[in-house]
Amino acid sequence: MAKSQLGASYEHIISLENILEAWREFVRGKRGRKDVQQFELRLTSNVLALQLDLRNKTYAHSAYEAFSISDPKPRSIHKASVRDRLLHHALYRILYPFFDKTFIASSYSCRKEKGTHKALDHFRRLAYQVSRNHTRTAWVLKCDVRKFFASINQARLIRILEGRIPDRDVLWLLTQIITSFQSTGNGLGLPLGNLTSQLLVNIYMNEFDQFVKHTLKSKAYVRYSDDFVLLSSDKVELENLLPRIRDFLWDDLHLVLHSDKVFIKTFASGVDFLGWVHFPDHRTLRTSSKRRIFRRIKQVDGKESTVQSYLGLLSHGNAYKLREQVKIS
Repeated sequence: MAKSQLGASYEHIISLENILEAWREFVRGKRGRKDVQQFELRLTSNVLALQLDLRNKTYAHSAYEAFSISDPKPRSIHKASVRDRLLHHALYRILYPFFDKTFIASSYSCRKEKGTHKALDHFRRLAYQVSRNHTRTAWVLKCDVRKFFASINQARLIRILEGRIPDRDVLWLLTQIITSFQSTGNGLGLPLGNLTSQLLVNIYMNEFDQFVKHTLKSKAYVRYSDDFVLLSSDKVELENLLPRIRDFLWDDLHLVLHSDKVFIKTFASGVDFLGWVHFPDHRTLRTSSKRRIFRRIKQVDGKESTVQSYLGLLSHGNAYKLREQVKIS
């Protein structure tokens, strides 16, 4: 069966109409930032210069500004210039609607109408179905890809894009963005911080999602970024699937599972997935997540918006006592 092809042209992506609409989307909530203000002072000339570079194929991605955050583990973020981020938005707003339709329903990260909470609810529903209303054992295979963003093979990603994008100029532009960053070696990695990276890793992992759905024929599967689970009433089935999963990830996508974060256990014993530990009748927040919440509230001196954000998070699990502690912290 032939794969659907992106219909949008390079001219559409680099049109003034699309770039200006991308600016309106990009600038929301950012007008107070110095680099955004400086770009906006000469917005017309900056946009026209960007479009001219794109039209003449003289565009080159600028260097990134690197910094680290703890969320909860240390992460290296690479921030692109305002000019480049504007282009990322212009590309994203055209590419996302097309590629999102090619993704399976069980993929939840960085997608509209999806997200962490819906992934958690889907996981619970699957456990309920596999266990037949918790009347039999449900086994869970939990996996995590090691150094996910840093391990994306750029050449493989570009080949995947070639299968969906017939316009060579669009491919040229995507190649400029993809190869603007190197992580652990030449031709490896996507930067945490790029809007385009969120879409590109989903395009990359969609190859694996399709393998799980159509080759492994698993109906009980949930993926959020580099974390995924498969469920079955048969432990041996999951044990047999694991080497096939490892082989596909390495042979096709050049990815490796994190050896310390792969396990098969019963749902009833408590499964740690996406920050929560899941049981048949409830889920509780991971201990490290609890510590992070109180550490962050202390850092911002009990800022109301931060407290409310965490109260919203805690409403998705059995955390009444924790919610009360957060309210008075």
